[in-house]
Amino acid sequence: MTLLSRVLGLLRDVVMAAVVGASANADAFFVAFKIPNFLRRLFAEGAFAQAFVPVLADYREDGSVVAVRALVDRVAGVLGGTLLLVTVLAMVAAPLVATVFAPGFVADPVKFELTSQMIRITFPYLLLISMTGFCGAILNSYGRFAVPALTPVFLNLSLIGAALLAAPQLEEPVFALAWGVALAGVIQLLFQLPFLYRLDLIPRPRWDTRHPGVRRILKLMVPALFGVSVSQINLLLDTVLASFLPTGSVSWLYYSDRLMELPLGVFGIAIATVILPSLSAHRAGARMRQFGLTLDWAVRSVLLVAVPAAVALAVLARPILVTLFQYGEFRPEDVAMSALSLQAYSLGLAAFMLIKVLAPGYYARQDTATPVRYGIIAMAANMVLNLAFVLPLMYWFQAGHVGLALATSVAAYLNAGLLLRGLLRDGVLQPQAGWAVYTGRLLLATSAMVAVLVLLSPGVEDWLARTLFERVAHLVLVCGLGGLTYLLVHVALGTRLQHLRTPPSGS
Repeated sequence: MTLLSRVLGLLRDVVMAAVVGASANADAFFVAFKIPNFLRRLFAEGAFAQAFVPVLADYREDGSVVAVRALVDRVAGVLGGTLLLVTVLAMVAAPLVATVFAPGFVADPVKFELTSQMIRITFPYLLLISMTGFCGAILNSYGRFAVPALTPVFLNLSLIGAALLAAPQLEEPVFALAWGVALAGVIQLLFQLPFLYRLDLIPRPRWDTRHPGVRRILKLMVPALFGVSVSQINLLLDTVLASFLPTGSVSWLYYSDRLMELPLGVFGIAIATVILPSLSAHRAGARMRQFGLTLDWAVRSVLLVAVPAAVALAVLARPILVTLFQYGEFRPEDVAMSALSLQAYSLGLAAFMLIKVLAPGYYARQDTATPVRYGIIAMAANMVLNLAFVLPLMYWFQAGHVGLALATSVAAYLNAGLLLRGLLRDGVLQPQAGWAVYTGRLLLATSAMVAVLVLLSPGVEDWLARTLFERVAHLVLVCGLGGLTYLLVHVALGTRLQHLRTPPSGS
């Protein structure tokens, strides 16, 4: 389901690139969309889920259905009420929000006003999608993973429909995309409710901050808001700094980030989503050996995908962008600039994935302080690296946005390294035998894949000379043969399906 969602997300970006390209209006929309989307990742996929799921696991372990319902109702009331207030304030103070998150737009009154107007349209998405994430966390805790994973499909369908059907009817087409975001939030929330009804856990919001479960979640969530979302905060800071760079910089970073998000979302977030309830249950049942085995499996699994995916994105950056985006309003210069930032982001893909699966090792044990410390270090390093990379790249190559992407990748490795070191030091992550053999297989299989990709991929001019069908067909052929080579080398070296299975869940 996550794969379907991400593929549709890629199609969505292809359509949006053709409609709005990397223009000033596109920059304005991406800022207006990124702000509530960033907060969504904090509340829906990040800190809230990391705090809520372990507490819910404790309530389920106690076996009281009444207690679980009371927790759900009160969390819904406190979360929903807080986000409603934040949403209203942001809509009223939209120009201030635009100034904070895109200060570079202030010098361009037209772009700044457009951004402010679209913030008012897109910001209700924060409330709607965060409540959707809350519902999804409940379903995940009860083993219903498919429904929450399918839900993002409706955002992609809504934006595709807005771009193709509504945008041509409007004087300013980009407003159609903003309304598409708002509509998607409504649809996504309503889609979850029937499945919660089957569990008899439809939230009946009640404001009660004194409830012990709510207080525990708030205590865990406040520091986790920062700790679990450092990579997202870094990406948002990239947007802030990119607003000072030449027009198109925000869009170039957006398109390259979206391509990186495909493997990250399909595998990194999917594995992290699956292991958090499992880790929480192991911790609640004092099964720490299974806890460590699950973490070791998760790390191996994401590296098995992250390493070849990162290398493939770097090698095929321009062919992928030419094939997917160079139509309509998306110019050759946009392809070249987006390819550079995609290559910089791809360097950090393994780290982004590792953060997704290592952080639950802390939050499942209700340890929020440690990731916060590591997050502060990584965030400070990212800001220093931004200054170190952006100015030289801007001066020599007129590509300052690449420095932002590169700094984010380096900071992600620092964050992942600190998380890994802490889990090993505490004895929580238990590396199993065979890591040396596993690493050797991974490197050899990736090297063989790269050789195939380079051999079969023509130059950029050859890609441009092809029709849309020819571009897509050849890219699918190149990627397919590269992926097949990777798998065959793994099999030849001894990797088997049983090596990828999740560890046993017994005591």
